[in-house]
Amino acid sequence: MSDVAAPLFRAVDRAAFAVALGQRLRAVGVPVTSTALSALTEGLAVAPPRTVTALYWLCRVTLVHQPHDLATFDRLFDQVFRDVGLRLGGQAEGPDDAALTAPDGAEHQPTLAPGPQEATTAESLPWHTLPRVTGSDEPAEGQALPELMPSAVDAVAEVAFEDLDETQLALVGAWLERSLRRWPMRTSRRHRVVPGGRRIALRETLARSRRTGWEPVELSRSRAVLRPRPVTMLVDVSESMQAYSTAYLHVMRALARSGRAETFACSTSLTRLTPALGHRSAQVAMALASDQVTDRYGGTRLATNLARLLASRQGQALRGGVLVVASDGWDSDEPELLARAMKRARLRAHAVVWLNPRVAAPGFEPLVGSMAAALPYCDAFLPAHTLRAVLAALDVIVQPDVPGGRPLTTTA
Repeated sequence: MSDVAAPLFRAVDRAAFAVALGQRLRAVGVPVTSTALSALTEGLAVAPPRTVTALYWLCRVTLVHQPHDLATFDRLFDQVFRDVGLRLGGQAEGPDDAALTAPDGAEHQPTLAPGPQEATTAESLPWHTLPRVTGSDEPAEGQALPELMPSAVDAVAEVAFEDLDETQLALVGAWLERSLRRWPMRTSRRHRVVPGGRRIALRETLARSRRTGWEPVELSRSRAVLRPRPVTMLVDVSESMQAYSTAYLHVMRALARSGRAETFACSTSLTRLTPALGHRSAQVAMALASDQVTDRYGGTRLATNLARLLASRQGQALRGGVLVVASDGWDSDEPELLARAMKRARLRAHAVVWLNPRVAAPGFEPLVGSMAAALPYCDAFLPAHTLRAVLAALDVIVQPDVPGGRPLTTTA
């Protein structure tokens, strides 16, 4: 064996190798950024590793940035490289110096590895350099680009909130707080001069005509200035909503941190949580909110609390805004009282969106008396039992206008 070993990957595309390894790490929950993949590709070009140990440290320092991900990275690296290297290396002295070459000394050409379970077969090496081939170039019906989110968040995006622990809920809440960028907007009475505006700005057009002998040769155009709509979220924290109340508190915190939303919790009484949830620390905000809601997991007086909200000073923010109610519809008040309060809210608000985590259940029908009474006054009736469902609901909330006639939007 020569003193200077040949590079491990002389015939492998470095960028494809880095992307393939990054995909495998993301699949097991290790977050890998594009910057990390770029650093690994550059490292492979500047200092090609000649041993598995050198490859391990290069991948570790470029791809892993959190101490709690080291154990997962080590297990995946051993599965993908060291075990395969031992079988392919033949006379290798140990797993650290196993050369990834065929037994006859000829360089082994990497082939496509269809999945993580096939990563340890000698015929299908783990560092594939070709993309998957689909059966057709035509996109599938209804197919859309996936939501870009960290791997740890994406892993729980389809899991029901009631099945998540506190750590996972905190992770989802932190991501929602960082990613909430869009907001429902409205047109104001003010106009701004912009190219391509629909309205002719007379004052600016006359000012420009001074250069051409007061002949309006060049027209200036303007359009209305957009203003954010106020959003008010009312969350039912009664006993029937216990499995979802913590998750909805994280959604309310993301809205409260924007500075353009009011958040309330209701059970037997109404509690304003906007100041508490706006705290810089998420843990402190959750603790303050839990302390303020003294009737948590009790009964439900949804109609009474909605009427209190409409009569409060913060209820005036509903004018031209969006009201979001998160509840399963179980109410100890009479359905007529809730219908009366919902009618007042609908006349005051621009749109009313009702989130019900029970909607996604098979065979669900809004037959509960209070839910059936409130449904005619809702612009959208949506499930919100998972992060993906919450994101779909937020897309409805940020729509600039509700279509004419206020048709009911439902999603199962």
